[in-house]
Amino acid sequence: MEEEVATGSDNIVTEFNTYEDFLDSQITSFDLYYLEDQELARQLVELGYRGSGEVLKREEFEARKQAAEASRLSKRSQQKKLASDDKIIKEPLLQALAAREAGNRNGKMTSIIFIRDHNSRGQEISGYIDYAYRLKTEDFEPYFSGKKRLLPRPSDLSFYNWETATSTSNPTPNYQVIAENASGLLFKNKRDRKIINVDPKADSPGDNSERHVISSPKYIQIVIYDHINRRKT
Repeated sequence: MEEEVATGSDNIVTEFNTYEDFLDSQITSFDLYYLEDQELARQLVELGYRGSGEVLKREEFEARKQAAEASRLSKRSQQKKLASDDKIIKEPLLQALAAREAGNRNGKMTSIIFIRDHNSRGQEISGYIDYAYRLKTEDFEPYFSGKKRLLPRPSDLSFYNWETATSTSNPTPNYQVIAENASGLLFKNKRDRKIINVDPKADSPGDNSERHVISSPKYIQIVIYDHINRRKT
C-alpha cells in the first residue's frame, strides 16, 4: 500500500512543475465562482477541504520534487555514453570495434583483436589486444574520431616487433596467456575458463568464440576473436 502511494506521489511531482500547478489542477471553475479567490481555493485544497486528489503539503511536494530530479540525474549519469556514439565511422576496423563496444563494456563479450601493421618508426609489429580491458583503461574517443590509430603495445596480451624481435606477453583481468603450447598461442578466459585458439589453421577458435577477418586499407592484417562470456557453473 505504501509503495502505491509513493508511486502516485512520484507521478504527481513529475507531472507538475510547481506546487501551485498541483493545487490548481484540483480547483474547479465552480470553486473559483463561489470563492472568488484563487489563493483561498489553493489553501482549501492544501488543507484537504477541496479537490478530489491526494492531499500533499508544500514541503512534501518540494522534497519529492528534489528526490525525483536527483533520481533522473543519477540514471542519466549511469547511462554512460559510448565512445563510438555520434561518430560517422567508415574505416572497417573502427566499424567493427563500434559494433562490439557495448558488449565489451557491459561484460557480455570479451573480444581479442589481432593487428599487424607498421608503427610510427616504420617497423612491422603485431599483437593481440584485449579490447574490453583497453576500453576500461583508455579513452577510445580519439580512435573513433580518427585522431589515433589502434596498434598493439608491449603491454597488451601479446606483442611482437618483427624488426627488433622484441616479444612480450601479459595477462589481463579477462585473459591468461598460454605461450608454451605446441599448437601456438592460446588465451584462457578467466571468467568461464574457455580456451581461445588463435591459430588460423584451427577449425574453430573454441567454445562460444568466433573468428572474424577484417579487411582494411589502413592495416596489413586484422582478425577479431569474439568470445561470449559464460559464467562457470
